[in-house]
Amino acid sequence: MTRRNARPDLRCFVFCALASLGGCARSTDWTVEPWQPLRISSPEFESHAAFDPRNGDLYFVRSSPKFEGWRLLVSRCTAEGWAKPEAPAFAGDGVEADPFFTPDGRSLYFISSRTTDGVRRADTDVWRVDRGDRDAWGTPVRLPEPVNSKGYEWFPRLAHDGWLYFGSGRPGGSGRTDIWRARPSPSGAWSVENLGDRVNSAANEYEAEPSKDGRFLLVLGEGGAFESLLGREGWGPRRRLGARINVNGTEIGALLSPQGHAMLFARDTEGPLSGEFFLARDGRPEDWPPRCPR
Repeated sequence: MTRRNARPDLRCFVFCALASLGGCARSTDWTVEPWQPLRISSPEFESHAAFDPRNGDLYFVRSSPKFEGWRLLVSRCTAEGWAKPEAPAFAGDGVEADPFFTPDGRSLYFISSRTTDGVRRADTDVWRVDRGDRDAWGTPVRLPEPVNSKGYEWFPRLAHDGWLYFGSGRPGGSGRTDIWRARPSPSGAWSVENLGDRVNSAANEYEAEPSKDGRFLLVLGEGGAFESLLGREGWGPRRRLGARINVNGTEIGALLSPQGHAMLFARDTEGPLSGEFFLARDGRPEDWPPRCPR
């Protein structure tokens, strides 16, 4: 199972109160440039960045040039720049990818095929790892069904309203892989719902990145990167984003900046460096991503 056919883009548009009426205008004044820090960029495929809110560490995925064998790595910011990446303390024995921090930095969500109850899994599930009182990572916990299924789960992203967005190949959707969301009740029982055909299609949708203010959703899958605006009746019909980011269909792993004026994503350069990070900006000032050295 691979995810090479589509995904990222930047949000090159303005949020406004008319979003529910479809009245927001897009900005076209954005730029895209390589983001290739020393010791992060390599001939292998780098993707799926996440910055630790507590200490600024960079978590990301490194895989083979063919985007296989995903592994989570972490690089610490030093006086000499980003340090040599290493496996995090909670690394497992399977493929692992798609890191996402909660705003307080206490928890990190990711996907993994690590051994569960003595069984080596073939599919990827959503996991969460929490920090203890001394900021040390604890033991990762696999989220229960119905969040996880017998299919592949991808790209968990917790929105500000408590919904956990993720991709899943489970039955019951519009296509082969859809965007779903889940939320626990006060009793702790999870409910799961499909985002419907305004967001999903008959093809594959793998990744959904909600904006920090909850008004906008990036949807990444076959056919490119799309936007969906939140309206009075939920997420509106998706719209395909521009060609400057959707270059060759290999874009993946979008991370929006806090104010939404910049975005990191990865693309297969189809050259010696294979998959690399790119930084997109919409022309509005925002000092992001974090500088290293600071």
